[in-house]
Amino acid sequence: MATKIFINLPVQSLDRAVGFFTKLGYTFNPQFTDANATCMIISEDIYAMLLVRDFFKTFTTKEVADATKVTEAIIALTAESRAAVDAQMQKALAAGAKELKSMDQGFMYQRSFEDPDGHQWELFWMDPAAIK
Repeated sequence: MATKIFINLPVQSLDRAVGFFTKLGYTFNPQFTDANATCMIISEDIYAMLLVRDFFKTFTTKEVADATKVTEAIIALTAESRAAVDAQMQKALAAGAKELKSMDQGFMYQRSFEDPDGHQWELFWMDPAAIK
């Protein structure tokens, strides 16, 4: 069985988060969705658990980062092409994301955005044949 990744992210409003990521084309597993959380399907093996902030706090003894003020992590997702990076970025911006930065190194192209809760997402394409 392949290892699966579940990223857990605190959100202020579950409805707002679901609305935002739905506009980016993601779907959600109803088996793991209730008033406190939802399971966003990124791929067959990658999921983001979007947890209402107070519920998220029950999983840790540490202070929960305010992602609008500090970077807690950068969630990087690959794309099939440069055009796919741009297309997904356009969806994110249309849904209300804030573009953070972009980088073009020829063999690697990336753009990053901040979602409504301040989490930093990076979309990138890389041509492995161009890496020496």
